Amino acid sequence: MIPSSDIFTIEHQAQFEAVALQLFRLQAERCAPYREYIERIGVDPATVMHLGEIPFLPISLFKHREVYCGTTPPEVIFTSSATTGMTPSRHPMQSLAHYEEAFTRAFEQFYGTASQWSLYALLPNYLSRKGSSLVYMADRLIAACGSGGFYLDQYEQLIADMAADPKPKILLGVSYALWELAERYAPKLHNTIVMETGGMKGYREELPKEQFHAILCEAFGVEEIHSEYGMAELTSQAYSHGKNRFYTPSWMRVITRDVNDPFMLHEEPMRGGLNIIDLANSASCAFIQTEDVGRTYADGSFEIEGRIDHSEIRGCNLLVQ
Repeated sequence: MIPSSDIFTIEHQAQFEAVALQLFRLQAERCAPYREYIERIGVDPATVMHLGEIPFLPISLFKHREVYCGTTPPEVIFTSSATTGMTPSRHPMQSLAHYEEAFTRAFEQFYGTASQWSLYALLPNYLSRKGSSLVYMADRLIAACGSGGFYLDQYEQLIADMAADPKPKILLGVSYALWELAERYAPKLHNTIVMETGGMKGYREELPKEQFHAILCEAFGVEEIHSEYGMAELTSQAYSHGKNRFYTPSWMRVITRDVNDPFMLHEEPMRGGLNIIDLANSASCAFIQTEDVGRTYADGSFEIEGRIDHSEIRGCNLLVQ
């Protein structure tokens, strides 16, 4: 396997491409679902010489196959949230230390040393189930901060605890819970970053991001709403400091593809379906074709616009039995 030190110390594009190609060759050989998928779409790994030639695995395969190529049994299997009747995704994580290094480095790249913050996590639907990578990340970051905590629906206690905390604070919340806090209490938050993660999970109406963030800004008395972009199938996270514009850590890239042809990648930044290269997915598959649609920019940032309609994308069913 590729050492974590080679992944987390990437500084420039040539270095990123070299590690990506090395990891592609390993995973094309050792990750059975990825190997089979590559064979079925007619790609010979030996002919792949450039980053833009690497195939992306449809994310739905994490629901139906064991996407794993670790050299030892996984320490944990993270799962996605799923509504009744839906199959959750499963992401085997070979090393929790590797996962912790990924999310700690990413957080500190965008927000500085964790110990300078207090992290308050309002993640009720994630806390109510097992296997959430987001809960694990928040728990370890709270420990690194040394202050903050988890809250279900104890909104008054949350408001009181944050008001009494003299440190700079981050309120990390799932969208519908932040909306409920804003609607019921509209607390004016001081010295606080409000960071939303994920959609309404079926609990509330889905609003355009700009409209939703405007509601939160007015209720909480803040100028911008930050966001965290992650998923069970990824090891890394991207962050937005406002206006739905996300930036990735140095070992992660987002590329767009044609929404009607998943095999047609866009060479220039533009709108399309989002493909993600997450080199920290070193023991599963680093090349993921998501079901999100958005826009990429020349500086490497991206926006999320929503989900692709009928998101069982063409190509996903090649390995689903």
